[in-house]
Amino acid sequence: MLSPLEKDVRQNLKHNLIVNLSDGATFGIALGFASFGTILPLFVATMTNSATLIGLVPAIHSAGWLLPQLFTASHVSRLRKYKPTVLMTTIHERIPFLGLALVAFLLNRIGTNAGLLLTFLLLIWQGLGGGITANAWTSMISKIIPPDSRGTFFGMQSGLANLFISMSAIGAGYLLSAFASPLDFIACFLIASLFFTVSWFALAATREPEDTEKFIPEEKTHFWDDAKKVLNRDTNFNWFLSARILSQFATMGFSFYIIYALREFNMTEVVAGYLTATLTISQTIANIGMGWLGDRIGHRIMLITGAIAAVLSAILAWNATSILWFYPIFVLTGLTNVSLWTISMTMTVDFGTEAERPIYIGLAQTLTAPATIIAPILGGWIVDNAGFQPTFVISTVLSLVMLGILLFLVKDPRKIRPIVNLQS
Repeated sequence: MLSPLEKDVRQNLKHNLIVNLSDGATFGIALGFASFGTILPLFVATMTNSATLIGLVPAIHSAGWLLPQLFTASHVSRLRKYKPTVLMTTIHERIPFLGLALVAFLLNRIGTNAGLLLTFLLLIWQGLGGGITANAWTSMISKIIPPDSRGTFFGMQSGLANLFISMSAIGAGYLLSAFASPLDFIACFLIASLFFTVSWFALAATREPEDTEKFIPEEKTHFWDDAKKVLNRDTNFNWFLSARILSQFATMGFSFYIIYALREFNMTEVVAGYLTATLTISQTIANIGMGWLGDRIGHRIMLITGAIAAVLSAILAWNATSILWFYPIFVLTGLTNVSLWTISMTMTVDFGTEAERPIYIGLAQTLTAPATIIAPILGGWIVDNAGFQPTFVISTVLSLVMLGILLFLVKDPRKIRPIVNLQS
């Protein structure tokens, strides 16, 4: 027997699928023109040769997205509707791209030092904006999509986003080739801003019912008190967290693939676009396939698949002898990224109950954030002082350790779910 909330969710399911997939598609177009893996590192590379600073670009985005989520968990857990919070906070992950266009426009006047400072301030703003939004957004999606379809939806949305990223990334590559700097980056960032705006309106069309049956205690608990109860009781979740934290160090070499290809194999801007397309097409297929399979055979198996891909990707990068090697490297990187982001996020919401979900989401993201920022700094330091190969070797070894944790210590939470009462 379905509750009134579940009936409302299923009645609006088709509409919500359409508008949220549209959100993912237009968000993907925007990201293709301002990719954290290629376009933004190349923009920073026009101002500095430091591998450490270049490697910070995707790290700031990842850490900013992860860090705030535990701190917003208690507030989010008390919401009966998530959508108003999502729409208000997501503005802060979109506006900074207009600022990046302005930095590119003024770069010749303000100089590279000021340009670098402003760029990193905008990247921090953008990352934190995404992180403040993420817990409420994940909770909203988990609410409006039935449990047996979440993996498929997250996979489809991410896959659609990556499909459009791949197409717009090729366009971005040609823009970088056709226009002189900084006009090329100005165009990329302005186009990205346009599609981020379209994406916001698609998200705003979501129909989310109010949860009138949700129990909200009068006394507001502190997020860390709730978090400690989960960490003290759920050993399986602790191993899952360990694998997530280790994954940041296991994949620290990924941040330098594009720069390695540029410096060692004379990669052109057009090839950079095609490599980005290779990465995103791989992620498109992997998102859809791994999300669908995860709903049916378990998301843990998909995480193990991603760990194997991480091992192979690092080994190939370590032994690469030409630019052609980077196509399979980026395919394997795509599989790993899907595993560590889409599948990991889907598996996170399988832990605990509806009321506990924001705490689990917050823990899984925030406790991973320090490793997310430390790993590429460490990788960049190794690259600057010892070269690229040692970074890839370390990534290989740590990927093997991560694989061992997932194989022998992490269990499927849908089969083993401890009862955790946060109010006790």
